Amino acid sequence: MAVKCGIVGLPNVGKSTLFNCISSSKAQAANFPFCTIEPNVGSTVVPDERLNVLTQMCHPKRTIPATVEIVDIAGLVKGASKGEGLGNQFLANIRETDAILHVLRCFDDDNVTHVDGSVDPVRDKGVIDVELQIKDLETVTNRINKVQKQATTGGDKQAKKALEVLLKYKEVLEQGRNAREVVLDSPEERKIAREFCLLTDKPVMYVCNVDEASAATGNAYVEAVKAAVKEEGAQILVISAKIESEISELDDPQEKQMFLEEIGLQESGMVRLIQAAYSLLNLQTFFTAGADECRAWTISKGDKAPKAAGVIHTDFEKGFIRAEVIKYDDYVALKSESACRAAGKLASEGKEYVVEDGDIMHFLFNV
Repeated sequence: MAVKCGIVGLPNVGKSTLFNCISSSKAQAANFPFCTIEPNVGSTVVPDERLNVLTQMCHPKRTIPATVEIVDIAGLVKGASKGEGLGNQFLANIRETDAILHVLRCFDDDNVTHVDGSVDPVRDKGVIDVELQIKDLETVTNRINKVQKQATTGGDKQAKKALEVLLKYKEVLEQGRNAREVVLDSPEERKIAREFCLLTDKPVMYVCNVDEASAATGNAYVEAVKAAVKEEGAQILVISAKIESEISELDDPQEKQMFLEEIGLQESGMVRLIQAAYSLLNLQTFFTAGADECRAWTISKGDKAPKAAGVIHTDFEKGFIRAEVIKYDDYVALKSESACRAAGKLASEGKEYVVEDGDIMHFLFNV
């Protein structure tokens, strides 16, 4: 499954700089509002040392890592939900993403203008929240108008269920709260809700863009953000887009590591961001490994073997017979599939097997 994240925030908070670091693309980053007009779309590999180890062991013809797609859009301003700035265009661009990376400016710099004249990440967060909530309320209201007649007079059971879900969202949004706060009672309601693609229903991670001196420790702005989002249970990532930009220019891995250690970090912000995005979306990785290809595949935690097979090809899920599974640690210790089979470390699993992170899998199917 392809993972897609949208980067949001006010103008001049570091969104495009961050995008360039993540995707190794070259989105325009400048000190004026709306320098990003068309959405920038890039992708980056999911760093996973296990895939490197499997490649060294199998010597495959090709190695394919999992990827994350990143969408960078125009900065939001007050009134975006009504079309101010590039609001409506922006909102359409992130509607299909899986998660939102909300970048907040947590640094002082007189050379970088702020659209509201001062640095206040909690205020900035509130601006974005309100605009997304207003747009979601508009979406919900329009949907209610469409299904209400079908639900009340037409006897359409599906429309009636959709209306019940929509009214739950309407109540919460009208209170100035995010759609993700709505409690849905059943898998059926959650399935209906996904069709609405509500912006504030998506998982969110707050990315605090700090100055270089605060990259390892954070600062008072970060602490203010933590206090503001405490009740949300949201993830917060502290990162210096400026430092990440400098790191991205270095080609030597050892030089990169030395640079990180000098500022008190073990891993780059980009690695931490991608790992945090996986955690935010409750994702995990399984592998296929052999002489032709070593590949990382992304699935949700809790997915069963047939669904994992379907990520490779829909026919694999439809005609699923069984999965042959080797645990990553066993594969590395015994060094080959044949050795794992001989040692009884290859398990034959059926349709109810819940895939675990790091499983090395081979699927048998018939269509």
